Amino acid sequence: MRWLRYHGANGIRYGIVEGETVAEIDTTPFETWQRTGTTVQLDAVKTLVPVIPGTFYAIGLNYAAHATQFAALQGLKIPTRPQPGYRANSALVAHGEDIVIPAASGGIQYEGELVVVIGKTARHVAESDALSIVLGYTIGNDVSERAWQKIDNGLWRAKNCDTFKPMGPWIETDVDLPSLMTRVRINGEQRLEFRTNEMIFSIEQHIAEITKYITLHPGDVIWMGTEGSNADLKAGDVVEIELDQIGTLRNPVLAERP
Repeated sequence: MRWLRYHGANGIRYGIVEGETVAEIDTTPFETWQRTGTTVQLDAVKTLVPVIPGTFYAIGLNYAAHATQFAALQGLKIPTRPQPGYRANSALVAHGEDIVIPAASGGIQYEGELVVVIGKTARHVAESDALSIVLGYTIGNDVSERAWQKIDNGLWRAKNCDTFKPMGPWIETDVDLPSLMTRVRINGEQRLEFRTNEMIFSIEQHIAEITKYITLHPGDVIWMGTEGSNADLKAGDVVEIELDQIGTLRNPVLAERP
């Protein structure tokens, strides 16, 4: 099932994407719901960020090549256990919305990521049960300013500037994780491809680790990190992050106006 959060004639709603139409529901996929009987054309509504998370978790250095490269560049140690961080909801933008390069920035880079969307309230979850609390998956672009990332504690601006967290376009519930592939294209040219599930620490391990200490709630998201090297983006670029069973997150890049 494919859940879309959108703005249409009836305001902000959730619906089920069925081909080129969206079947509206009366609540959200995180609650008891039913179809309202209203359908709309997919291209007639504005796609929104698929969920506004209560808590926005993000995993760094979770793929081998990326971890090795950036640990060396940033003077970091490769994690020996799951170590989630946090991102700011204020940085979220939807599929199709602009990524804005800050005027004070020396340059920004993309990071194509699988996003896990939590569907149930949970604490002390075993790895073997971890996927049972997942509603589905979406796509994230963890836009990063590398110079700031190196000098700032907490990654407060390097990862969390306005527009630095495109997410969408929807939540897909039916995903075969072992066969999932991630591809990144810039202006239609493929720059990166990797097996999405070949993480240093798995989704299950991260959920188990987080819930030892913190309750996960419906709508929380966990961004699972990226692989490979990432190129600088410039104004006029269009970034596409494709996860083949989920869809494509596409965002144009603009320069901030002084």
